[in-house]
Amino acid sequence: MRVVFCGTPDFAVASLEALLAAGHRVAGVVTRPDRPKGRGGRLSSSPVKEAALAHHLPLCQRHPKDPAFLAWLTEKKPDVLVVVAYGHILSEAVLRAAPKGAVNVHASLLPAYRGAAPVQRALLNGETVTGVTTMYMDQGMDTGDIILQEALGIGAEDDAGQLLDRLAPAGAALLVRTLADLGDLPRVRQDDARASYAPPLTPADEIIRWEEPAERVVNRVRALSPRPGAHTLWGGRRLKIWRAGIGPAREGTTPGRVVQAGGGTILVGAGEGTVAVYELQAEGGKRLAADVFLRGAALRQGTPLG
Repeated sequence: MRVVFCGTPDFAVASLEALLAAGHRVAGVVTRPDRPKGRGGRLSSSPVKEAALAHHLPLCQRHPKDPAFLAWLTEKKPDVLVVVAYGHILSEAVLRAAPKGAVNVHASLLPAYRGAAPVQRALLNGETVTGVTTMYMDQGMDTGDIILQEALGIGAEDDAGQLLDRLAPAGAALLVRTLADLGDLPRVRQDDARASYAPPLTPADEIIRWEEPAERVVNRVRALSPRPGAHTLWGGRRLKIWRAGIGPAREGTTPGRVVQAGGGTILVGAGEGTVAVYELQAEGGKRLAADVFLRGAALRQGTPLG
């Protein structure tokens, strides 16, 4: 099948590679423009762009509202448009440019977690099951008819990066199955009454709220790792917590106050229970395991955080 592929992050690369391995002809690849990255502000290509260049595929980085974008897409004459974590809303004209329609891979079991951050929001909410969905795209936010779905369990220690690493190949395999029988598979209308939403993460989502139960604090750390990271304040400076778990019960703890900082262990009081911090990073410092961090940091029992 002749495909134009739209995607941007690592999650989308697995689907692009799977299409090529399955023998589909990728007539073109669409991705976001290069963006400044790091302290030097050097332009950085998206993972999908890097994959497209490696396979010598025609590339387009125009904004989908640019009239030249639709002209480029029409010239490629795709049978189907495939969209995986592209990052732009597509117009009705673009969605209709391919006779077999536009197919999307979404990292949730729709209608749950419609939106830009389904994996992070699922972890924030303490979900134990998520999955991937292929659907026909329409003008709504992940509201199109469902084609196929596959559920995946969420491990107790999974962070967003680890979960995405498992969802990406699952979504890619589901996409190949979808295109193999596209048109013959049933279309299932979504039940809007069961819908939930996953809006983009905001800076406020990154702040650890120690007054929350320990489980909720740990879920926030998991959801924000490996980027951008959940943080608290220590002596007025930002302290990122990269990996944490639920600690042992302690009497008389205060939310945000260090209960233990020794023997390679950091425990912090929460609204309910304690949080065991396994990996952290002081502002301007390196990401370190708790035992290594304690060798050179003046973090003591009783220190307030946040």
